[in-house]
Amino acid sequence: MNFISCLTVFSLLFVTCLSKAQNPSTPNIVIILADDMGYGDVQALNKSSEIPTPHLNHLAEEGVTFTDAHTPSAVCTPTRYGLLTGRYCWRSRLKKGVQNGYGEPLVEKERPTIASLVKQKGYTTGIVGKWHLGLGFQKDANGNFDFSGKVNYSPNDVGFDYSYIIPASLDFPPYVYLQDRNITEFPSINEVSSEFPAFWRKGERSPMFVMEETLDHLLAKACSFIELNAKKENPFLLYFPLTAPHKPVLPHERFREKTDLGPYGDFIHQVDWTVGQVIKKLDDLQIRGNTILIYTSDNGSFMYRLNPGERDHVDDETIQAYNENTHTSNSVFRGTKADIWEAGHHVPFFMSWPTSLKGGTKVDHPICLTDIFSSLAEILGTAVPEGGAEDSYSFLPLLENREVDYNRAPIIHHSGIGMFAIRKGDWKLVLGNGSGGREMPKGNPFEKPYQLFNLKNDIGEKNNVIDEYPNIAAELEKECLRIKGND
Repeated sequence: MNFISCLTVFSLLFVTCLSKAQNPSTPNIVIILADDMGYGDVQALNKSSEIPTPHLNHLAEEGVTFTDAHTPSAVCTPTRYGLLTGRYCWRSRLKKGVQNGYGEPLVEKERPTIASLVKQKGYTTGIVGKWHLGLGFQKDANGNFDFSGKVNYSPNDVGFDYSYIIPASLDFPPYVYLQDRNITEFPSINEVSSEFPAFWRKGERSPMFVMEETLDHLLAKACSFIELNAKKENPFLLYFPLTAPHKPVLPHERFREKTDLGPYGDFIHQVDWTVGQVIKKLDDLQIRGNTILIYTSDNGSFMYRLNPGERDHVDDETIQAYNENTHTSNSVFRGTKADIWEAGHHVPFFMSWPTSLKGGTKVDHPICLTDIFSSLAEILGTAVPEGGAEDSYSFLPLLENREVDYNRAPIIHHSGIGMFAIRKGDWKLVLGNGSGGREMPKGNPFEKPYQLFNLKNDIGEKNNVIDEYPNIAAELEKECLRIKGND
């Protein structure tokens, strides 16, 4: 066979492989989940923000922005459970709060996840980043954790072919990396605690685990996974839960003082750059066109809002707050992370798929991160497993201008201390008498007076109108309790 013939055969093989890799019915999928990024931290969503977020702004320009997207919980562990399983976490054994780094596995091995779902369509699946859903750490004869070997439960047990993770948030020990079921390095250092902004708890740390370098380290692993699997015939799913801008607020030295808004502003800028590097990798490999890229956050920002003129994070980086004339991490929403109010769970949500979605589109219907499961199932043309993802509703009709076919049940919100709220249309009922999280008054779940807000007229939740609309409140309470059931 001469050179020209060989070249022709090679070209045909290349085109065949490329066409398989770019099969529109099986797009690659990348889900990036920020940790504690507020709606107002993205310039595309907050025109007054002075934190540069060019890559997230570009995602908004080239894809779809969901302006009314919500996490199932206002704190991280339960949101991650909901995203992966399409099921509210309060249906599990975790009824409030979060797990620490030593927590027991929360996702049952037999429960369907987005990873096991797409594997039905031949996908290679990977997770790189923060897990925070419990691991199977072993104990020695004295009952102490044994970090010298493997864990007997990891993301590999719930659908992920490849796993490179940290156990929980970056402020929770043990500070170790795990590849699949293997602890990569023994945690021989006893780390002491530190205060905000570089807040973390005392505990075991591996020598190679350096807080400021964690985000870069995980980015390198994520890009390696993309590059390796872009060369293969099968499509891939990468779940990339970031460790930032969650505490410790430790931007890499490359980003320090790159904004005028203190370490938190610098950290947001680094998160945006990290997203940009993922996009660049997809571009360089020429697979971005047929890759679904979703960017969102697990809950709102932990930064409090102060009155104009009050000393804030810019004046003193140890202050965990901005005055509202400096920056509004949670936009106009009331409260903060962990709260049942909008700031706790109303988050950025961008979806890009250049070959299939029109850029610059906005969707104003409320959705929940639990809906990612059913949306992917419908996009891929596969059924949701029987008994799985019971709180997931596909938002594909909203992407295809078929709003008439979109009939989502009311969204149930859940706060850090376990307070419930229900969202239906413009109305939101809080079944409790406070924030249910961090802002005062915290209140208690199912303790009256309840709070009713019309979000169309009062997105800041300043006016409780329950006395004016008792019938609406009663209907919403009944519906919330029906959905909640006996869980």
